Amino acid sequence: MSKRQVWYITGASKGMGLSLVRQLLSKGYRVIATTRNITAFEEIQDKDNFLPLAVDLKSEDAVAASFRAAVDKFGSIDVVVNNAGYGLGGAVEELTQHEIQENFEINFFAVVRVIQHALPYLRKQRSGYIINISSIAGFAPGMGWSIYSAAKFAVSGLSQALANDLKPLGIYVINVMPGWFRTNFARPDSIAYGNARIEDYDHLRASHEKMQQLDGAQSGDPDKIADVFIQIVNSALPPVNIFLGSDAFARAQEKVVQLTKEMEQWQASSGITDFTA
Repeated sequence: MSKRQVWYITGASKGMGLSLVRQLLSKGYRVIATTRNITAFEEIQDKDNFLPLAVDLKSEDAVAASFRAAVDKFGSIDVVVNNAGYGLGGAVEELTQHEIQENFEINFFAVVRVIQHALPYLRKQRSGYIINISSIAGFAPGMGWSIYSAAKFAVSGLSQALANDLKPLGIYVINVMPGWFRTNFARPDSIAYGNARIEDYDHLRASHEKMQQLDGAQSGDPDKIADVFIQIVNSALPPVNIFLGSDAFARAQEKVVQLTKEMEQWQASSGITDFTA
């Protein structure tokens, strides 16, 4: 490649993020990896192409400093991947305001914060890519993940709106909606559950148990994600939305059929509110 792209990745110490770091470095890219604890990167010896940074994504100063450090080392940033996030299971009625706000803080507001600090650099060079990791739950939610789904819907909505706003500046935004990947996402360090339990919502526990039983048997291979992202950033027309994994694609297709059927069924009612001539 004539210019080795510089990738900035959040939530890079495990799961999809760590796989992306390893695969991108192996393919000759330069990588900035942010996490709360950089000891996860001790095995990576490529000091010339790799910059690990301990960053609190809830801190404006920390995020701003991470971009300054990235540009100081590599001179530019080409691709920003907002990957940090965690699941939150439970009914809305069971969750506390603190649990809800914390989930939105990492899953959504941290995404906004990173984008705000990345954009001055991307605007100046009139090029770049922002890849936001939403979820299939941000398009076709299941049961038992209402707040997590809401946060991911927010990421998807932000991404699609930003794609319109930033394309004239040469900056592309891609909304990625993964299905199940064989990472640690189903484990306690990536999933939180509300402490309260209301008996009427016991049916939601079945969804949580199903996810836990999938651990280690998910269909998605995280080591193949980098190839898709590289294909996207090197395409003439990057997608605004992409469903990652055949399971996510199939679930999205079912949602589209359901939505189309519902729209057609209620089309006449949609028009009732129009002024009549």
